[in-house]
Amino acid sequence: MRIAHVRERHAPAGAPWRLAAALDGEGSEWMDLDVARRTLVAADPRIAHNSPLFRQPITTLDAHLAAGMRIAALADLLEADAEEPIDASVLDFGPPILEPPSLRDFYAFEQHVGTMWERRGMEIPEAWYRLPIFYFSNTSEIRGQGDAVWAPAGSQELDYELEVAALIDTPVRDLDAARGEEAIGGYMILNDWSARDLQREETTVRLGPAKAKDFASSIGPWLVTPDELADVRREKGYDLAMTVSVNGDELSRGTWASSHFSFGEMVERASADVRLRPGDILGSGTVGTGCLLEIKDERLGRYLEPGDTVTLAVERLGTLTSPVVERPGR
Repeated sequence: MRIAHVRERHAPAGAPWRLAAALDGEGSEWMDLDVARRTLVAADPRIAHNSPLFRQPITTLDAHLAAGMRIAALADLLEADAEEPIDASVLDFGPPILEPPSLRDFYAFEQHVGTMWERRGMEIPEAWYRLPIFYFSNTSEIRGQGDAVWAPAGSQELDYELEVAALIDTPVRDLDAARGEEAIGGYMILNDWSARDLQREETTVRLGPAKAKDFASSIGPWLVTPDELADVRREKGYDLAMTVSVNGDELSRGTWASSHFSFGEMVERASADVRLRPGDILGSGTVGTGCLLEIKDERLGRYLEPGDTVTLAVERLGTLTSPVVERPGR
């Protein structure tokens, strides 16, 4: 199942997002899930008494999770006949989760980690191989498909970072790695934007990153439930290609299967002694070659600039496109 927040491209300003599910594997046609709910209740009013899914309007994924329901429950709505599917060409797509409680970003791909330490003239610390390391990012600046991004104040070195993100959809605490992925309701693409010049300064004091990372994180274009990926499970991840193109030219390519840590291991680490809540996001960290810091000199020769268009793609998870613009005046 693929689910997304959508609204008509020419809807009035301020129109609310609606929760929809894809009717095909390419995401070319979509079903409004509240329309599906009403259709099923009209056909059999008894289901509203038997299941909380059918008693209240379907608004956003955030509201669905807050009501204590898991993402997989939405599959029951797909039994409705889609008499008028919505063509994706008339839709805008919002972030799959609109207001996540938290965003933990891990550091799970050895090739990327090795390149970063090699630039410092050092080897990967032994602890990295044992501990899934993460930092907390900022959830107030979440972007979706097509939303613009700009370099923060004082930065001239805007970079993309190609990642996969998992969405927690049930409360857990102290969950072991073997069961960790049971807490995941779906996966999506994550672009963990970075201001490299700010990052260099901040990391010299061994705290952060902070302003180098908190200005924007892009997620989307939709959420894909784990059952859609089961047939390509490999090692600690999935045998799915991950790429980045800037202005139509492919610069980065990797595979999710190369992750050193599984998302189950990341859930174990993140949930140790704390509660993970429905809507929390866990990022995988950058796949090997998945940022300009690794490949800029060989591929693009510069960091991102206003006018660039950055497109992240992960097989089965879709494509996430972001225009880079001038920083708006304050």
